[in-house]
Amino acid sequence: MPDGIDTLVEKIGAQLGAVEEVIDLGKKYQGIVVAKVVKCEKHPNADKLSVCLIDDGKTVKNVKRNKDRLVEVVCGAPNVAAGQLVAWIPPGVTVPSTEDKESFVLEAREIRGVVSNGMIASAKELALGDDHSGIVVIDEPAKPGQPFAEVYGLNDYIIDIENKMFTHRPDLFGMLGIARELAGIQNQVFKSPGWYKEKVEVPKPRGNGLKLTIKNQLPQLVPRFMAVAIRDIEVRPSPVRLQAYLSRIGIRPINNIVDLTNFFMMETAQPLHAYDYDKLSAGSIETRLAKAGEELVVLGGKKIKLHKEDIVIASGGKAIGLGGVMGGAGTEVDASTKNIVIEVANFGMNSIRRTAMTHGLFTDAATRFTKNQSPRQNLAVMAKAMADIMSMAGGRQASALVDDKHFKQVEQKVRVTVDFINARLGEQLTLVQIKKLMENVEFKVEISGETLKIEAPFWRTDIEIPEDVVEEVGRLYGYDHLPLELPSRNLTPAELNRSLAFKQQISEILSAAGANEVLNYSFVHGSLIEKAGQDIALAFHIKNALSPDLQYYRPSLAPSLLEKVHPNIKAGFDSFCLFEIGRAHVRGILDKGKLPAELDRLAFVFADKRADKSRGASYYQAKHYVLFLADRLGVGEFISVPLSEADLAPEWRQVAKAYAPARSAAIFSDQTFLGLVGEPSSSLRTGLKLPSYTAQAELDLVALATVSMGSVYEPLNRYPSLEQDITLKVPAELTYAEIVDFVSNFLDKLSQPAGYQGSVGPLDIFQSSTDKTHKNVTLRIVMTHPGRTLTTQEVNKLLDELAAEAKTSLKADRI
Repeated sequence: MPDGIDTLVEKIGAQLGAVEEVIDLGKKYQGIVVAKVVKCEKHPNADKLSVCLIDDGKTVKNVKRNKDRLVEVVCGAPNVAAGQLVAWIPPGVTVPSTEDKESFVLEAREIRGVVSNGMIASAKELALGDDHSGIVVIDEPAKPGQPFAEVYGLNDYIIDIENKMFTHRPDLFGMLGIARELAGIQNQVFKSPGWYKEKVEVPKPRGNGLKLTIKNQLPQLVPRFMAVAIRDIEVRPSPVRLQAYLSRIGIRPINNIVDLTNFFMMETAQPLHAYDYDKLSAGSIETRLAKAGEELVVLGGKKIKLHKEDIVIASGGKAIGLGGVMGGAGTEVDASTKNIVIEVANFGMNSIRRTAMTHGLFTDAATRFTKNQSPRQNLAVMAKAMADIMSMAGGRQASALVDDKHFKQVEQKVRVTVDFINARLGEQLTLVQIKKLMENVEFKVEISGETLKIEAPFWRTDIEIPEDVVEEVGRLYGYDHLPLELPSRNLTPAELNRSLAFKQQISEILSAAGANEVLNYSFVHGSLIEKAGQDIALAFHIKNALSPDLQYYRPSLAPSLLEKVHPNIKAGFDSFCLFEIGRAHVRGILDKGKLPAELDRLAFVFADKRADKSRGASYYQAKHYVLFLADRLGVGEFISVPLSEADLAPEWRQVAKAYAPARSAAIFSDQTFLGLVGEPSSSLRTGLKLPSYTAQAELDLVALATVSMGSVYEPLNRYPSLEQDITLKVPAELTYAEIVDFVSNFLDKLSQPAGYQGSVGPLDIFQSSTDKTHKNVTLRIVMTHPGRTLTTQEVNKLLDELAAEAKTSLKADRI
């Protein structure tokens, strides 16, 4: 890049916004030259081809020429003719439209017996539009051999600036605003074009007029609506220069009317729209909200079902456009159009944002209307658009300019002292310096003592308080000039946030167990809620969602994690555990401030594509993680209750719908409910393509923190422990929890008088295929004594007593 571009890009990055890309546009047109068609004859062997002899001023090297130094080119365009100036792509040059794809480099080749040296280009080949029905005929002064890019200003650079810095600056969504800002940050004076002023005289119509009536039923949502009729226009392709301007910024040229409205939108940041007057109902236009069940086919042919919050433009009771977003196909300006209506309006930015998100129509117009354009610039834009349309397309004004406005025309004036500005910037700027910086970008500034009286120009809507002026001065002066001094800082340690510390502890425990932490959006698609069997009416619906896939707050976390299982398996991960610490929201569950409660939750899922029946139920794998976590957190008594028998709070009833009732449980610590663990419901398993060995759990973090005792130090016993296994044949309907509770309670009862210490853990559960009424449960019992080494005889006696009691109480036989 030239040094000047590098310097400008650096300046933009420091004072305006991040530069994402710099595109050398001229590189795309390198080697393409202007040529004059000297002779054009029909191809001897093809009816639709012509053989042209062109003059390129003898500038292109290494190309075959005839005795008159002319170059032979075969052309299939019907509009090629002798005497024209055209764009010639010589052999060895890349076709511009293929630059961003698989580059296509031309070569001299024979076409039906005649050698064609390159091609005479259409707009499509030159990446100036989609029209390839004919060649581009140069319509501006040019000489054979002159670079084509030079004729239309295509030897240029495109600087792509990230727009998050501009969200409060609607004027910066137009080229005028950007040019003004670039001048300002380089300490140069900018003067807007003479036509761009707030007060403009618009001529009155002459001759036969067209009836035009405007009815604005939404003065709050449509603060200004301007329209004018123009008759007897001629719709045709735009001049090449206009097409070049639009195509370089990604807008497809359509025709001279549509192209001019798009051009002025990109120049001023004020969207315009043109209607075919003869497709309106008696020249009437109204703004209103959409009716129930109303539909609209927008430009491009997409049919949308309107919502009652949508602003629509209507005529004869029928919607003809989605206000501020996109026009309707029914009133589109096309080749047959003779009379038009030009609209320049303003729409409520929140309404437009909601409509664009609802219908997924993120148009250039919607982008600008969501930034709250100044309605004070509409007259200037309208007057210029009228003049240029009548100049380029012919025609004459056929109605009075209708200006329906309902906004308060308040001039934005702010008083601020030089000390106020310097105190916040850490600088010693003078009144004169500040005045110069502001006047460079067309603010009006008066100095009175140490006070500046600043009036914002009519296109600015963001200057309201003294701090706005400070921001403006700081940016124009350059933040890189501000003093680099660190502020004083209090080194007192911040108070421990127990909630964050607890979440961090959980994250570390589960990570140590081999689980992977995931961070999902708090928003989900409605279909996921429905697959989980949950009531979508109890999920908060977001009307201005980030995307159509993120329209609801999730009522539980686990389905979001289960949604990630299939993609991970496809990526080659056969066995894994995912967990997330996040928040759920359920409609009707409120906090102390009567606002939607943020429910802190922990969820995890385990999936194994390779597991078979011999591994047992996946429920136990999930429960294993829960027990591991409970042990590390110091959770006391841990109880699991079949899901069908648990009495759940309303918000947990929604969560439970995502679980298979017969293969899931509610878990408690003493009387405190902690959450759910189990296998996914059949609808989730099918809808998300989950492997058969998949389990999940979701825990209440607040409840878990309440029962967690943390790590407690206990010295190791000086004496060795003694392990004994016992197998009990018990009735099949007896649960594992009932057996373990019985054994634990019995051992505690017998051990306390003798000072024994012990623990019970599972070793095996087996049921014979020939005996469905019983099952064998093997437990490992570990016994110690703090004062001596236990003997085998003592422990055997203890187990004998245990077996006898189990026989009586559980009808269990020791094996």
